[in-house]
Amino acid sequence: MFTTLLNIARRHIIWFGAFKFVAGLAVGFMLGIYFLPILTAEQGLDEQSLAARQNSAERVGVFRRDLAGSDGFHWGEGQIMVNDTHIWLDGEIAPGPDYRLYLTPSFVETKADFLAIKDQSVMVSPIKAYKNFSVDIPAGITARSYPAVLIWCEAFGAFITAAQLE
Repeated sequence: MFTTLLNIARRHIIWFGAFKFVAGLAVGFMLGIYFLPILTAEQGLDEQSLAARQNSAERVGVFRRDLAGSDGFHWGEGQIMVNDTHIWLDGEIAPGPDYRLYLTPSFVETKADFLAIKDQSVMVSPIKAYKNFSVDIPAGITARSYPAVLIWCEAFGAFITAAQLE
C-alpha cells in the first residue's frame, strides 16, 4: 500500500513539475515580448535637436492619453510635429513591439475606426524609440495630404494613439 501511494505521489509530482515548467516558459515568453522592445529601443531626439527642429514644423498635433482607444498599456502624450521630410514627437509613447506611424485621411481614436480607414492610410515608418522619436517621410508621400497621424501596433493589432494635425 505504501508503494502504491508513493507511485501516485511521484506521478502527480512529475505532472505538477511539468506544469510549472510550461507555465514558467509561457510567462517568460510574454515578459520577453513586452521587455525586449524596451531594452532594444533607440535613443530619441535630445532637447537640442528638438529645439532646432521646432521652427521647421509646418503642422502640429497633440497625443493625449484620454483617447477612447487608448488605455494604461497603449497611450501617447506630447506634441507630434510634421514638415515635408520628417515627423517627430516631443513627448512619449507607451513601449511595445512593432509600432508603425501612419498618416490617416481623418482623425480616429479607436481600433475599429482605424481598421475602417487603414487601406486609405499610409504607413510612414516603424517607430524604434518611445521618447522624442523622429522618422523620415519616404519619397512619394505628401504629408500635407493627410490631416492626422496615428500609431498602431502591427504585432497585436492594437491602437496606441492618434492626433489631428493643424
